Amino acid sequence: MSINEIQNELIEDFSFFEDWMAKYEYIIQLGKDLPLIDEQYKRDEYLIKGCQSKVWLHAEHRDGKVIFTADSDAIITKGLVALMVSVLSNHAPQEIVESELYFIDQIGLQEHLSPTRANGLLSMVKQMKLYAAALNAHV
Repeated sequence: MSINEIQNELIEDFSFFEDWMAKYEYIIQLGKDLPLIDEQYKRDEYLIKGCQSKVWLHAEHRDGKVIFTADSDAIITKGLVALMVSVLSNHAPQEIVESELYFIDQIGLQEHLSPTRANGLLSMVKQMKLYAAALNAHV
């Protein structure tokens, strides 16, 4: 599936929830389902700058695709990074760099997050695109 197909699927998934409490519960569940990041990557050099919570992100280039793993010490933030991993992982670096992440606005995330969480989400996106750009440069 392409990044846009995944985004469209997420928009559809979120449309089934009637209120933001249900959407938050879904985000928390996504965080619980996030595969565990290898402990060796839970160090300061893998922390995303700009997040109030601790968020570790690791990127690996495998078979022409970027594989992201992540974790956070906060449940909502872990769900947010799980969302980002589900959208951007397993794609070519160039596709990630060029992607327009419209699902964030379309599901209402931007307006329902606190300013610090919204800023953290933007930092996640920025870091994931930076990793992809760096991996793309080495191909």
